[in-house]
Amino acid sequence: MKAIQITAFGGPDVMKYVDVADPVAGKDEVVLDVTAVGINYADTHQTENSYLSPQTLPMIPGIEVVGTHGGKRYLASVSSGGYAQKAIAHTSVLFPIPDAVTDEQALCMLVQGATAWHLLKTMGNLQKGQSVVVHAAAGGVGTIAIQLAKMWGGKVIAVTSSDAKAALAKSLGADVTVDAKSADLSAALREANGGHGVDLVLEMVGGTTFDHSLAALGAFGKIITFGMASRTAPTPIHPGALMHGSKTVSGFWLANCFGSKEMLNDVVAELFQLVADGKLKPVIGATYPLSEAADAHRSMLARESTGKIALDPAR
Repeated sequence: MKAIQITAFGGPDVMKYVDVADPVAGKDEVVLDVTAVGINYADTHQTENSYLSPQTLPMIPGIEVVGTHGGKRYLASVSSGGYAQKAIAHTSVLFPIPDAVTDEQALCMLVQGATAWHLLKTMGNLQKGQSVVVHAAAGGVGTIAIQLAKMWGGKVIAVTSSDAKAALAKSLGADVTVDAKSADLSAALREANGGHGVDLVLEMVGGTTFDHSLAALGAFGKIITFGMASRTAPTPIHPGALMHGSKTVSGFWLANCFGSKEMLNDVVAELFQLVADGKLKPVIGATYPLSEAADAHRSMLARESTGKIALDPAR
């Protein structure tokens, strides 16, 4: 089969399109004939070996696929090996796809969809009328988080890096947009919230973006970090500094939801239903041939992409 393999850690250039042996399923596993592959920021960390869990070489990156087995379509999570024409998945992380949901729409509902759901509900405990800052609002998580937050009664402040991305965020329901390049991002966020501190921030950039977002929180405000796309760490926080304003800083990693039917399988099924009913509209930014996976990573790292990026294993 064709696959993307890396034999040394690094940037997109380490990814090679090669022939490898077909995978063999073990106990409670199946081999999927892959029809679509999802790309995530986590994949770029996999290839660099900067992911939360250490990687080993040689490896085929990729943690989510859509594929067929026994004549049925499934969305599946894989620990690695997703960038290939066949992939192994454990039966506990096979999510049957409704007929009304396309392959690429389904890809949006696992890493991005479930992450957005848990950021807002499980971690953020979003209440009607609260303000929600969504960073990278035109990205995979951001485009879904905007829609879910509005569905659940939040006021969405979308942070984007271009006019086109701001327009996309507005079209999805964002109440106001803020330029990610604002000289004083904290002040811009407060201004967008009518001069008040914000209630909830979904943050995955890191560095000064995190610092300014923390400063923008109002009383009892929460900031949830779920990535560090900038590869730059925020300023360390002294616990005592959180007492003024009763602020909360927390982290989220979707991997901690695995093994829980309620936290993963049921959430994905709920998201599928929202898509099938037309209430949630996944944004597919681009689909690249599997052979051009490196170009897809370059686009994501350059923050050129919007919505979900997918790979077509047939090309």
